[in-house]
Amino acid sequence: MNETQRSRMADGVGFIAALDQSGGSTPKALELYGVHDADYRDDDEMFDLMHAFRSRIITSPAFDGDRVLAAILFEQTMLRRVDGLPTGEYLWQRKNVVPFVKVDEGLAEESGGVRLMKPFTRLDALLERAVGHQMFGTKMRSFIGRADAAGIDAAVDQQFSYARQILDAGLVPILEPEVDIASPDKAAAEQLLKAAIAQRLTEVPGDRQVMLKLSIPSIDGFYTDLIDHPRVLRVVALSGGYQRDDAVRRLARNPGLIASFSRALTEGLHRDQSTEEFDRTLDASIGAIYTASAA
Repeated sequence: MNETQRSRMADGVGFIAALDQSGGSTPKALELYGVHDADYRDDDEMFDLMHAFRSRIITSPAFDGDRVLAAILFEQTMLRRVDGLPTGEYLWQRKNVVPFVKVDEGLAEESGGVRLMKPFTRLDALLERAVGHQMFGTKMRSFIGRADAAGIDAAVDQQFSYARQILDAGLVPILEPEVDIASPDKAAAEQLLKAAIAQRLTEVPGDRQVMLKLSIPSIDGFYTDLIDHPRVLRVVALSGGYQRDDAVRRLARNPGLIASFSRALTEGLHRDQSTEEFDRTLDASIGAIYTASAA
């Protein structure tokens, strides 16, 4: 475990860039960037275009370790190179940005108000590759659509079960049980979720910590006790579909909660922009998200 990276994640001021769009979310991310499905013939070309987009973000002077604490990568991005270096090494050595990698294999069908993660079929091998590529940690996402206690318990149980395996590999897991921001009982679901997480944190060994990635809560300051929990290294928030201006306003009302945004980070970026326009747009986005995370 890199203790410099751990200290940075525990105490650093800034946010996490979520650059982990996978096969299901990549077409939409590319479309927003101005790359349409007619622009590529197959998945290989699609992922090449997505890596070029991510590389443009990562290598931009606006993307700096003074404001960006960490970045979450898609597995393919971890295995690729940026400016001649493996992506994780580039992030840490050139940018002082801590690298994480997404490890889940997508969502199962809805049951009990939630969508669990599909069973992991290759986690051991992926964790071995993550360690070899100098990742600090991992991220995995499930989805909560309504306030069903049994469903939420199942989602949290699954997250913590895989977290133990990830901790044993020497990596720090980010657990992301996302609550749907459009859910009519979002606040009630968050109550159940927080209770379930708090209960399972008691089972994390005293010398280990996890991270949590949660939807921005309906009640300001709702996750303060999780932020202060000794078994939690950091609590970060996803944008969840909020537009960036709305997301940063909501985030700023939650001291100690920092961003881990994806769509809100890349909002306004387009492949036809000049380098100067692209960097300026990204700089404004990073600045707004950093300010809200530092509030």
